[in-house]
Amino acid sequence: MQTIVPDSVPLSLAAPSTPKKSGRAHYYPSVTDEQWNDWKWQFRNRVTTLDELAKFLPIPAGEWDMKRSVLKDFRMGITPYYLSLVDADDKDDPILKQVGPTVEEYVYRDLGEEDPLGEENYSPVPGITHRYPDRVLMVISNSCAIYCRYCTRKRIMYEDAVPDIEIDRMVEYIAKTPAVRDVVVSGGDPLTYGTKKLESILSKLRAIPHLEIIRIGSRVPVSLPQRIDDELIEMLQKYHPLWINVHFNHPSELTPDAAKACDKLLRAGIPLNNQAVLLRGVNDDLATIKGLLHGLMKMRVRPYYLYQCDQIRGGEHFRTSIQKGIEIMEGLRGHTSGLAIPTYVIDGPGGGGKIPVGPNYLLHYDPKKKKAILRNFQGRIFEYSEPQGRAALVAKANRLTKDGEVKPTAGPKSRTNGANGHANGNGNGHADGKAVVGKSGWVHRGHSREERLSAATDKTPKA
Repeated sequence: MQTIVPDSVPLSLAAPSTPKKSGRAHYYPSVTDEQWNDWKWQFRNRVTTLDELAKFLPIPAGEWDMKRSVLKDFRMGITPYYLSLVDADDKDDPILKQVGPTVEEYVYRDLGEEDPLGEENYSPVPGITHRYPDRVLMVISNSCAIYCRYCTRKRIMYEDAVPDIEIDRMVEYIAKTPAVRDVVVSGGDPLTYGTKKLESILSKLRAIPHLEIIRIGSRVPVSLPQRIDDELIEMLQKYHPLWINVHFNHPSELTPDAAKACDKLLRAGIPLNNQAVLLRGVNDDLATIKGLLHGLMKMRVRPYYLYQCDQIRGGEHFRTSIQKGIEIMEGLRGHTSGLAIPTYVIDGPGGGGKIPVGPNYLLHYDPKKKKAILRNFQGRIFEYSEPQGRAALVAKANRLTKDGEVKPTAGPKSRTNGANGHANGNGNGHADGKAVVGKSGWVHRGHSREERLSAATDKTPKA
């Protein structure tokens, strides 16, 4: 008997060992295909109140008052599509944790900052954050398809449209600032605007001669993939070079619908970079992050950043230790392709900008001696020599050719670290001389000294 998997079931869950209470058929059995695939229907039918959420998921009686209090401060919005990814039987479901109000959010409601990144301190005009010399952030929307509980802009979680006059002032600031060559159009979520409204903004930006790159920050491919329709694609591809930063946090978000949305954007020539956030209880383990990164690679979405969760008010329960993030990054390096490894960053509190952090592979560096001590992914220690200055090279060449012939020099020395017993050698094996995976004994034909000499003296014309 053939099993039919609904389109909205995550790829990683396509063949579960036990049926899960999730998917469109579970939550919205009577909704038609026409409704489900209409992004405006999805947006209009978001779950925004606790009473609506209780129709789909059980809420313990003792949590109602605390969760109601949370929603007085911070909005909730969950599209039917994104809700369909939740396993109703899993009280620790990683999808629900990202969008549903929690008791922890109530407990930590007075801890953290309203504006942890100090964006408003670097705002020359409302909506613009100009922290870096050559690029600016442009917040053109306050609304999102879903409201993430850890969002660094929870302070603007309301759905009044940004007035056109404010957007025009943002554009005017960029036009009058020649140093700006790159703008990140964000919000809220810019792709929740209608296509014509969004085009009016992009066309004004593209008319600025010194503006080279336009980037859009959006979680719509994750939370509302139906929005990536042909009309939007046709419009976006008129404003190249255009990039989109997407925001997948968990393998369960890598659904066929999300993959289809990303594929349409990619086929329109729009590169996609993923910005994930490290979240306690959601993705703070190596297996989950690796599954996310490998899934993104299969969708041709480049893993870009892995953010340490910001110190946002009410989000303390999401924050992990920095050591946890470093452990995850160390578990990736050397164990998956470099292309799949994002940069782990902390956004400096108060406006310090993105600060890369990670495992320490450079153990010692002496620029005067031009030497570095390095550690690889296996914990092996290597000594690396930088190129010598021109004067030293000339002197060495003169010594070697003093008698009119090149003199042999000693080969590279092997270095062993006494602390862990790992040898440097040629970098092809462990301390015991064995290769990391396997080493062929095959010798390339013509690579022996005798064969090279023979080839050099053989003047016989080849047929």
